[in-house]
Amino acid sequence: MSGRISLASGDAIQTQIGGWSFDERTVPTFDSHVEKSVPFYHEGHSLITKISDFFVKHDSVCYDLGCSTGSLLKKLHSYHEGKAGARFIGIDREPAMISSAKRKCEGQGNLDFLVSDTRLFDFEASDFITAYYTVQFVPPKDRQELISKIYGSLNWGGAFLLFEKTRAPDARFQDITTALYNEYKLDQGYALEEILAKTLSLKGVLEPFSLEGNMGLLRRAGFLDICPVFKYLCFEGYLCIK
Repeated sequence: MSGRISLASGDAIQTQIGGWSFDERTVPTFDSHVEKSVPFYHEGHSLITKISDFFVKHDSVCYDLGCSTGSLLKKLHSYHEGKAGARFIGIDREPAMISSAKRKCEGQGNLDFLVSDTRLFDFEASDFITAYYTVQFVPPKDRQELISKIYGSLNWGGAFLLFEKTRAPDARFQDITTALYNEYKLDQGYALEEILAKTLSLKGVLEPFSLEGNMGLLRRAGFLDICPVFKYLCFEGYLCIK
């Protein structure tokens, strides 16, 4: 098989083996695709919004890393619209995603979207940072530096919410969670061929860590107060407070 073979990964998204990307080919149907691909996607947004009450104040700076089309940040911004001076900044390396986010949130003040690589971005001091299933796409060799940068940018008492797809602790549990997740995608209406195509397209692109791997990243960065707040099969969320 050649990496040049076109793969139909569902929702009119065409890609190649090891060639998944979030560029202009993905943007038109991204929202519907991710809603069906990530269990409890909107519930996760709602959970993050409610948790943010404990950390977002007047004049707070809040970041969403890998913001894609801006859905989560738009919800956070609307939820805290009464907090004077609070600013919400979405960062994504894909210009097409940022363009879509700007259109979705046009006319809303204190809400900005920037094209940038989070590994290179110069963060302001902040109170609340989210990474909603995005760090898993950062090359493993760069993850520790990124998490350490996030920790360094937070004000004391600030929070980092990390949601990630994870690997199971051993092969048996990995087989079980993989099978159950594939059944979940079948229930969402994806064909077997589309599920396989998506898996092949993510080879070398999506590199999940285990729970312990993610905990190691967070602890080495300096986070001591970490609490799991979400778990469904291989999808997990952690609240980390500086």
